[in-house]
Amino acid sequence: MRKKRSVKVILFLCLVSLIIAACSGKDSADKGKAAGDALLSGSWDQALAEAKGQTVNWYMWGGSDAINEFVDRKYGSVLKDKYGITLHRVPLSDTAEAVNKVLNEKQAGKNKDGSVDLIWINGENFATLKQADALFGPFATKLPNAKYVDYSNPAVGKDFGLDTEGYESVWGSAQFQFVYDSERMKPSELPHNYKELKSWAEKHPGRFTYNAPPDFTGTRFVKQLFYELSGGHQKWSKPFVQQEFDAEATKVWDYLNEVKPSLWRKGETYPKTIAELAALFNNNEVDFAFTQDIGGIATDIGKGKLPKTARPYVFDTGTIGDYHYVAIPYNAAHKAAAMVVANLILDPKLQFEKADPAKGWGDGIGIDPSKLEGANKKLYNELKAKSGETAVQADVLLKHKLPDLPAAYTPALEEGWKNLVLFQK
Repeated sequence: MRKKRSVKVILFLCLVSLIIAACSGKDSADKGKAAGDALLSGSWDQALAEAKGQTVNWYMWGGSDAINEFVDRKYGSVLKDKYGITLHRVPLSDTAEAVNKVLNEKQAGKNKDGSVDLIWINGENFATLKQADALFGPFATKLPNAKYVDYSNPAVGKDFGLDTEGYESVWGSAQFQFVYDSERMKPSELPHNYKELKSWAEKHPGRFTYNAPPDFTGTRFVKQLFYELSGGHQKWSKPFVQQEFDAEATKVWDYLNEVKPSLWRKGETYPKTIAELAALFNNNEVDFAFTQDIGGIATDIGKGKLPKTARPYVFDTGTIGDYHYVAIPYNAAHKAAAMVVANLILDPKLQFEKADPAKGWGDGIGIDPSKLEGANKKLYNELKAKSGETAVQADVLLKHKLPDLPAAYTPALEEGWKNLVLFQK
């Protein structure tokens, strides 16, 4: 009898402990939400005061030395000297690593003091966190420098077809471009669509390849092919339908398998990253590389990663461009400091510096030039005047810019490529 009573007492104590833990977790979440709401409703001066002394853990893709150096040197010094904020850049090979960290913390009930304060993000990664209700905001339009951003522009206000609704703040822009060596090829010899590219590859076996999906640029190469073979991008802005996708994607797999024997190493292997592809191009093993940098390739040329005679260009049928953003997880430990970073990177002077290959890495600006005045307008005009043969002119890029596919198409294309191209014998 005593034993039974002991068991009941233990069970009762366990139940009480669970209730207390649940209440504690809810209380922690409520306090975290209240603090976040106060930050969103308060003044910018209040945000600056709260941010002082904080350390921002910025999780971002770390595959570019030029980007890493600029972020650490330029943003890091301004944040420390002007705002008393320490910037800790956390390099990633894939943004999904940060997304999974946030989702794992949410599942574990860690609703405050999370590991991730800020993420460089867009596309399916943003969609995953937004749909999981794992983002802080809406904060983007509350930033003082948001006045330079045109959020009414669908290309800015929608990320891979998904409304951003203020849960991510724009940082920059990019557009897919091909790179060739003007010493090896004349402009008249260049292919200007995927049909011509296939013919060129078959006439020059072993001299073309592309980086393998799911590498971002490799996936984008395949997406553009999907557009061209399916009759254009207009029909794919609607929600994903598997049957409709499969009917058109078959043409993509056929194309890529037919061209495979003409690729570098006969398509038995592919470069894994855009950097690996650039190295093959620089070593004269293939005749094309890719870039996403709207400001051009002068930085990579200067660092010896591309030949001095390398030149970018775009297909007549268009290339995919987009904006990229930063977002703050719902449980970020240092939300105020993260907002200060998001605001700083929209400063026109810093936007132009990162767009200038001599100072940054040629990233496209995220702000709207029509909203600039005075000294900022002058700086923008000076930036435009600097672009030469190592950059495609901005008006040409804009004319050939295609929107990206909604996020749901990305995993479908990547999985299809792996199963029906990579493993296809």
